[in-house]
Amino acid sequence: MPYFDAASAAPLHPVARQALLASLDEGWADPARLYREGRKARLLLDAAREAAAEAVGCRPDELVFTPSGTRAVHAGVAGALAGRRRVGNRLVVSAVEHSSVLHAAGTHAAAGGTVSEVPVDRAGAVDAAAFAAALDGGTALACLQSANHEVGTAQPVAEVAEACRGIGVPLLVDAAQSLGWGPVEGGWSLLAASAHKWGGPAGVGLLAVRKGVRFAPQGPADERESGRAPGFENLPAIVAAAASLRAVRAEAAAEGARLRELVDRIRARVPELVPDVEVVGDPVRRLPHLVTFSCLYVDGETLLHELDREGFSVSSGSSCTSSTLTPSHVLRAMGVLSEGNVRVSLPVGTPAEDVDRFLDVLPGVVAGVRERLGVPAAPAAAPAAGPGPLVVDALGRRCPIPVIELAKVIGDVPVGGTVTVLADDEAARLDIPAWCEMRGQEYLGEEPSGRGGVAYLVRRTS
Repeated sequence: MPYFDAASAAPLHPVARQALLASLDEGWADPARLYREGRKARLLLDAAREAAAEAVGCRPDELVFTPSGTRAVHAGVAGALAGRRRVGNRLVVSAVEHSSVLHAAGTHAAAGGTVSEVPVDRAGAVDAAAFAAALDGGTALACLQSANHEVGTAQPVAEVAEACRGIGVPLLVDAAQSLGWGPVEGGWSLLAASAHKWGGPAGVGLLAVRKGVRFAPQGPADERESGRAPGFENLPAIVAAAASLRAVRAEAAAEGARLRELVDRIRARVPELVPDVEVVGDPVRRLPHLVTFSCLYVDGETLLHELDREGFSVSSGSSCTSSTLTPSHVLRAMGVLSEGNVRVSLPVGTPAEDVDRFLDVLPGVVAGVRERLGVPAAPAAAPAAGPGPLVVDALGRRCPIPVIELAKVIGDVPVGGTVTVLADDEAARLDIPAWCEMRGQEYLGEEPSGRGGVAYLVRRTS
């Protein structure tokens, strides 16, 4: 069964498995003890730290292992903010950071701090100049991911790091998605990552803090991992994480080029095979193994279930797969279509045959879902006159129904006529403008409906 969700968790690398099993026998003792078993464990821990530091591009004494990538982010953000509290309490982040960064930002705001979000363009990238403009003398910390976890877009980390250095602001980089493919370029100050993203075991993260960065670990003090990650080290998992990071880095150039070709095939073929699809994310500055696209008139949850029935494991940022009715904050920040969203992230070793079969299966799956939802054909020729502006009541109905109902009636109004869609599904704020752009109609904006929800106004232009 093809597994296409490596961005969530990559399959355990064979080297990680071998290292894990070997270190279960050799690395069970306390590395802080001076007897033989403790010294042996300490040697394994030191070797793992040196290997990981080499891959990150920092000194071994700048790097600590944490219980997860999320914990590394939280510890990094909290420690850097506390270390620079005399400078200010302002935190600057991009609008598409991983939820771990945004949750840390929310905690900071709840404690009285200030958080500024830098917007992104339609490809999901921040503008380096705009990010630099968001910095000021009271900024304690800036956060920017190396590459986005949902759409794969690479961020201008080196340029932003240079701007941060110029004003004396430390930059924390969430490198969870990219570290397996190569080091993060530029003068970053702190870096966080997670082993299960590159084929290491779950439950191991790493946090690097450059010498000279003001950092005050939060929470009760602990003697282990420089006081930045309390608790007994999971040494077998740490050894496996470091070994697998070294292994995937050795394969990264060749495997990255091969997977990029497969992803390029998906990016090119999906719009040809499936009508009304938007491929999102930067087509060039991106991770080599990840592609995301959204399909009009498709229930994302049903689409994922149907692909699972066909043997493909994929992910989605569509609100149709969530009980919150809220689309992914990444897609929302980008302003792109959210319904029927599919993220394909290929693990190392994915055969081309699996991608070809996915492309064979996808059109039928999407067509079947659309048929069950009653998606209309393209609108008929515009009538010479009509009954006046139409109103579609989609209150209480989840995506993609508001857009489907809009598509059903747009042919009933003359060119120049309008349709108002009443919807209380947050996804409609993205999907109705996206539908207009894809269908060549004019989106006129939104206003309160007076009945709860929002009234979205569309003018027929063709």
